[in-house]
Amino acid sequence: MGAGALTCLMFVVIALNAIAAAAGLALFAVAIWVAVDGYKLYPISGVSGKDDIFAAAWIAIFTGFAFFLTCIYGIFAALKRSRGFMMVYLIIMFIIFLFECASAITAATNRDYLVGNSNLVKKQMLQYFADSSTQGKQITQTWNRVMEQVECCGADGPSDWIQYNSTFKQMFGSTYIWPLSCCKRLSTFEVEDKEGCMVGKASTIFPKGCFQHIESVLSRYTWAVSWYGFSVLMLVFFTLVIAMIYYMQLE
Repeated sequence: MGAGALTCLMFVVIALNAIAAAAGLALFAVAIWVAVDGYKLYPISGVSGKDDIFAAAWIAIFTGFAFFLTCIYGIFAALKRSRGFMMVYLIIMFIIFLFECASAITAATNRDYLVGNSNLVKKQMLQYFADSSTQGKQITQTWNRVMEQVECCGADGPSDWIQYNSTFKQMFGSTYIWPLSCCKRLSTFEVEDKEGCMVGKASTIFPKGCFQHIESVLSRYTWAVSWYGFSVLMLVFFTLVIAMIYYMQLE
C-alpha cells in the first residue's frame, strides 16, 4: 500500500476510535444509570436470584470505560504507526469486546426470564410481602412504594390479594383485604377512605396492577445495557476490522 493510502487509512482508524471512545463513554454513563437503580426495583429481581440485569450493568461500566481508554490508546498507536503498539491495542480491544458480549447477552436473556409474564413477580409478592425476614422487608418496602407512587395494586390487580394465599393474608387477612398501599390517597398522601378500602369498596382502591410498570422499568434497563451495548459492539467490531487491516499494512 502506498504512503498516501496508508495515511488515509490511519486517519480512518483514528476517526473510528474517536467515535468508539465517545460510544464507550456513553455506555459507561448508561450502565451507571442502571446500576444506581433510580426506580429502586432491585429487590424484586434480587429476591429471585435473577439480578443479572444489574450484574450486566456493572460489567458494562467496566467495558464502557475500558473502551474509552483503549480507543484513546488506539489513536496514539495509529499515529505512531507502530506494529507493536497496534498489536497491544487489538488484543486489549478484543478482550474487552468479549466481556461486553457477555454483558449484553446476560441482560437480554435475564429480562425475558424475569418479566416474560407476571407469574414470577406475583409469586414473589405473595410470598414475601409482609414477611419479617430481611428479604421480606425489602420486598414490602418496594411494593408499598410502587403501589403508592404508580397508583396500582398487586401484580395484575387487587384481586391478586383475594384469589391467592399469601403471607399478607395469613397475617392480616382478618382485618385487611389488601395492603393500605392499594388505597386511593388525598393530596396529603393520607388514605382517602380507610374504612371503605378495608371492606373492599371498589371506588377506594387503585384498580390497575403494577406489573406493567415493573415490566416497563426492567425493559428500559435491558435496552440500556443490552441493546445499546450491542450497537457499541457492532461499531467496535468494524473498528477492529479496519485496525487489523491497518496493522497488516504497517512495516
